[in-house]
Formats: sequence, C-alpha cells, structure tokens
Amino acid sequence: MLYSNLPKPKPRRYSIPNEIMILGISAGALAVYNYLLYVEDRKTYQCYPSYKTIGKALKIKSKGTVAKYVRELEDKCLIYTEPTEVILKDGKKRNGNLKYTIRPIQDALEHFYHEQMQENALAMQREKVAELLKENGLTPVPAA
Repeated sequence: MLYSNLPKPKPRRYSIPNEIMILGISAGALAVYNYLLYVEDRKTYQCYPSYKTIGKALKIKSKGTVAKYVRELEDKCLIYTEPTEVILKDGKKRNGNLKYTIRPIQDALEHFYHEQMQENALAMQREKVAELLKENGLTPVPAA
C-alpha cells in the first residue's frame, strides 16, 4: 500500500506572538508553549495534554523536564494550569492531566515589565544606601 494515497492531515493555523521573544524564556519552554498553542481549543484557549504526550511530541525524554518548562511558562504568566480528576470505572478518583489555559500575551508583558520595574527600584535603593555609607565614611558591602 502506498502512503501517498492516504489523506494528509489538515495543518492547524496558529501564530506565536512576537512579544514572546522579549520575555527571556528558555528554548525548551518556548517549544512547550508552541506545542500548547498547537493543540489548544481555539474557542476556550485550553488543552489537556499529559507531560508524557508533550515530551513525546517534542522529543523530551523526562517528564520532569517537561514539568520544569511548564512551571517556567506559569512563572512568566503565559499559561495557567489546573489539576483535573478522573473517575475510574470502579468509582475511584485519580489525578488527571493538567488543564492548560493559554493566557493573553498582554498578561505576560505586564508581569515582565512589573518585575523589571521592581528590579530597577531595588538597584536605585542600593545605590542610595551605598552613597549614604560613603558620606558617613563607611564602606558598602558588595551585593551578592
């Protein structure tokens, strides 16, 4: 049987926001984000792939590595995750896959800029303290 006779899957159209590049996320987290965008429901912005499914699609061998990238995406406010439950035939409840919700890129940008502002405010405070110490003849301790 020739495989060329089989119908080809219809490509899903989606785009990654350009702003993602300024957020400083790792290549692995970017790959996971890309995959989540690929499989999400376009109406609800949600999907339910397991760590194993994500790892298999992206050729990441460790579930722990996938989990690390998912946490990075959560920390950057790109996604929101919720645990789900599965009820087995015998009535027992088990943990299901995470429910991923893709957040608007604006949330991630606001979070990113807020963090930058906090870092800048801290740096300014350190400089003021260092100046006060010098004025009083004390030597400032270098920041760790």
